[in-house]
Amino acid sequence: MSGRVIVVGSVNVDEVITVTRLPDPGQTVIGGRYERHHGGKGANQAVAAARLGAQVAFIGAVGADAFGAEARAALAAEGIDLAGLIDLPDEATGVALILVDKAGENAIAVASGANAAMTSVAVRAALKRLALTKGDVVLVGHEIRTGAAHEALRLGRLAGATTILDPAPADGLARPTLDLADILTPNEGELEALGGAGKRATAAKALLGPGGKRAVVVSLGAEGALLIGGRRTTTIHAPHVEAIDTVGAGDTLNGALAAGLAAGLDLPTAVRRAVVAATLAVSRAGARDGMPTADELEAALAHA
Repeated sequence: MSGRVIVVGSVNVDEVITVTRLPDPGQTVIGGRYERHHGGKGANQAVAAARLGAQVAFIGAVGADAFGAEARAALAAEGIDLAGLIDLPDEATGVALILVDKAGENAIAVASGANAAMTSVAVRAALKRLALTKGDVVLVGHEIRTGAAHEALRLGRLAGATTILDPAPADGLARPTLDLADILTPNEGELEALGGAGKRATAAKALLGPGGKRAVVVSLGAEGALLIGGRRTTTIHAPHVEAIDTVGAGDTLNGALAAGLAAGLDLPTAVRRAVVAATLAVSRAGARDGMPTADELEAALAHA
């Protein structure tokens, strides 16, 4: 029997401008195209897992505003359990301002709003209602308070669930929180911030520590991912595609990884599927619009 994916993280509305190139500091680049999408790393990860057929519950916070109502409706449309998504009347829903260049690279600034007001008490109450089991996967992001992320990981570990920490942003994450994650999923910048400069594998092994983590999965963008667990280091190569928009690729990888583990797949297989899912996501615009369904992922895997 498959477990659930429980995502604890952020909800944002993404205001996106696509430009020919990203501006340098103090520089203006004109002629861009504007779009608005639903986003937030946590919400995106929940959608990615749900699209792949996982039973998903989301824990987070939005403001009692129009953006919050829209964000809630978008998540509900994906079939996600939103009993843990709270409305905070004194906060605004999070907003991300995103610039994307013609190569698909991006720069992002976030006004956290309600995400920064999500407390460990609220996380504890939501997880208590969900009654975690050993088959569940708890996927936690760091676009919320560190204390709230720590509590989600702690309770997941206490219940025997598999815990995944996406350490984005890496600032403010200390060893006691990192040690509660069975799997860490940094990108290269976050890996350097947490594990130090130098070879990727060396930095990743520095994160394994004594706390029982099974692995580090380093997102390498178009290169794929690096899986480090115990004494083994494996590079999972990504299929070649033309990148249209890299926003949400890491979220797709995390959500697909959690979905695979909740379905009972072993870690290397789940990572390989997650890399292919992320590759599909960058071939279409929008953080969520490109996220594949289970059928689309199976078709891509058959040709990978």
